Amino acid sequence: MMTRVILALGSNLGEREDTLASAVEQLVDHEQVRLLKVSPIVQTAPVGGPEQPDYLNMVIEVETDLEPYALLEHCQVVEEAHQRRRSVRWGPRTLDVDVITYGDVVSKDPELTIPHPRAAQRAFVLQPWAWMDSAAVLSGRPVAELAAEADDLPGLKLYEGDV
Repeated sequence: MMTRVILALGSNLGEREDTLASAVEQLVDHEQVRLLKVSPIVQTAPVGGPEQPDYLNMVIEVETDLEPYALLEHCQVVEEAHQRRRSVRWGPRTLDVDVITYGDVVSKDPELTIPHPRAAQRAFVLQPWAWMDSAAVLSGRPVAELAAEADDLPGLKLYEGDV
C-alpha cells in the first residue's frame, strides 16, 4: 500500500540549487518512491543555530510503500551522498531532508517524530508546501494559514536563481 509523504529539503552550503535538484532525483530514484509534486524553491535566512549563509528550501510530495524508518534511512543516505555532516545542531549543511508527514501517521519517537515537530511554525516548509498544494493540511489546519502565522515568513522570498 502506497502512502503519501511530504519531505522538506534545504541546503545552504556549496551549489545549493544543484544539490536540491540532485537530491530530488536521488530520493525518487528508488523503486519504492514515486514523485508526485514539487514546490517552488524559496530562499530564507537561517532559523536558529550559528551565523551561516541563507538557505534554499523546497518541499516535495512522494508516494512510497517504504515503512517510515526505511524512508528516513533512505533520506539519510541521500544526505550522506551530498557530504552532509552532523557536527553542529542547526548548523550549516550541504543538504537536509526532513520527513514532515507520512500519511496520517503520528509518532512521538525521538528518532522520527511525525508530523515533524517544528514544521507547523516554519514558513520555509509551509509556504512552499502551500504553493505546491493549496489544499494541504497539517495537524488539522490549512498549511497556508500556518504559513501566514509563521514568524520567519517575512524573511522568505521566492528563489529565482543566483544573479
